[in-house]
Amino acid sequence: MPKMKTKSSAAKRFKATGSGKLKRNKAYKSHILTKKSPKRKRNLRKAAITDKTNEKNMKKILPYL
Repeated sequence: MPKMKTKSSAAKRFKATGSGKLKRNKAYKSHILTKKSPKRKRNLRKAAITDKTNEKNMKKILPYL
């Protein structure tokens, strides 16, 4: 059986934590920031853990992470 390929776009966006969960950055922080409140922008800075419902698909996309 050949090696499985990692989706390189996903590899750039997700990192594995020590316990094996997937860490990701939040969306909506790249442009049109003038109308967003400082509180909203501040909360978008923090990294988030990938949701449990997406975890199975993510493990398929990132087999070696």
